[in-house]
Amino acid sequence: MGLRQVLYSVYERRLARKLAGTPRPLHVGVMCDGNRRWAKEMGYVDPNDGHRVGAERIKELLRWCDEAGIAHVTLWLLSTDNLSRPAAELDPLLRIIEDLVTELAADGQPWRLRMVGALDVLPQPLAVALKAAEERTVGRDEGAQVNIAVGYGGRREVVDAVRSLLHEHARSGGTLEELAEVIDVDHIAEHLYTKGQPDPDLVIRTSGEQRLSGFLLWQSAHSEFYFADVNWPEFRKVDFMRALRSYANRQRRFGA
Repeated sequence: MGLRQVLYSVYERRLARKLAGTPRPLHVGVMCDGNRRWAKEMGYVDPNDGHRVGAERIKELLRWCDEAGIAHVTLWLLSTDNLSRPAAELDPLLRIIEDLVTELAADGQPWRLRMVGALDVLPQPLAVALKAAEERTVGRDEGAQVNIAVGYGGRREVVDAVRSLLHEHARSGGTLEELAEVIDVDHIAEHLYTKGQPDPDLVIRTSGEQRLSGFLLWQSAHSEFYFADVNWPEFRKVDFMRALRSYANRQRRFGA
C-alpha cells in the first residue's frame, strides 16, 4: 500500500469516528454530475467513458449508503433535457443506464429499485427494461430503496402530479370547483413520483456546480445541500463522509 492509500485510510477512519452517533439523513438525493468533464480531463475521446466509470461509482455509493443506514437514495441519471443530445452520444449513455439498472436489480443485490421519471419519453425498449428491473426488486428490504431518476425533470414531475390529481378527482365524480376548494400541498405530494417516501434530507451535487437544475424541486424545499468540487467519477467515500459530516453539523430549520 502506497503512502497516499495509507493517508486516505487514516483519514477515512478519522471521519468515521467523528460521524459516530451523529444525525444521519434518512433520504439522500444525488446529482451524479461531471462524467463528461472527467472524461475530457482524463484525455478520453469518447465522453461515454466517463459515464461508464460513473456507473461503477454508483454501485460503490449505494454500498456506502447501506453502511451509513440511509434508507432512501434518489439518483439522477438522465434529465429530460439530456434527451436532446446527439444520438451518437445519447444512445451509448442509454445502454449504460440500462446495464447499470439491470445489474442493480440482479439476484443477490439488496436494493429495491423504483423508477422516477417520465418513462414515456424514453425509447420503448429502455422503458420496458427499467420497469422490469423495478418489478424484479419488489419485496427487497435488506438495502436502501433506490429511486432511479431517468427521463426526469422537476417541472414535468409537478405537472404530472397535478394531471394525475385532476384525473383521480374526475373519476370520483367531483368537479373542478370542489377540488379548488380543498386542494393543498398534501394532495399534490400524494401524486409525485416519490409518493409515500420522505423528502430528501440531503441533496449532493458533484462537479462543483451549485444549482438544482430541476432536481426534486418540490421535495427539496427543506433539504440541506452539499456541493462537492469533484466530478462524479472521482467522488470517493471520504467525499461522501464529508457530506454526511456537513449535514450532521447543520441546525435544520425547515424554513423557519
